[in-house]
Amino acid sequence: MRLSLTVNGDHLTSGAEPVTPLVDVLREEFYLTGAKPVCREGFCGACMVLIDGNPTPSCLMPVALGQGCDIRTVEGLTANGGLNPIQVALEACDAVQCGMCFPGMVVSLTHLLTIRPAATRDDIRAALTGNVCRCTGYERIIEAALLALATK
Repeated sequence: MRLSLTVNGDHLTSGAEPVTPLVDVLREEFYLTGAKPVCREGFCGACMVLIDGNPTPSCLMPVALGQGCDIRTVEGLTANGGLNPIQVALEACDAVQCGMCFPGMVVSLTHLLTIRPAATRDDIRAALTGNVCRCTGYERIIEAALLALATK
């Protein structure tokens, strides 16, 4: 059985079993390695993708449920082939260390900036609830999100 998916605007097919986690198909079949299968329990946010515009842990989503959805990975969030505003701000604020959580943070914060262009510090904290960072701590990440909002 072939599954049909729309990922970052491209129509792709997968031969994976329908219950295979989406993160595995993204990485192993489509070579989109931004989403990281870290906890595989939906807790850490490293595998976050946008499903129909909503942040979703791809480790918990069976690939078959992705059919008919608009799936966006961190690779699909670039702006005109370059970094998007949150990626630029995270770099400018030196907010990334090991990089394991970075793709999930970018997905969650890009979503927030899209739905709340006047987000507050508390909005940013709430948006990052599903993303765990063990290296940086969250203050520089929050500062980066505020910078991205200010330069938007």
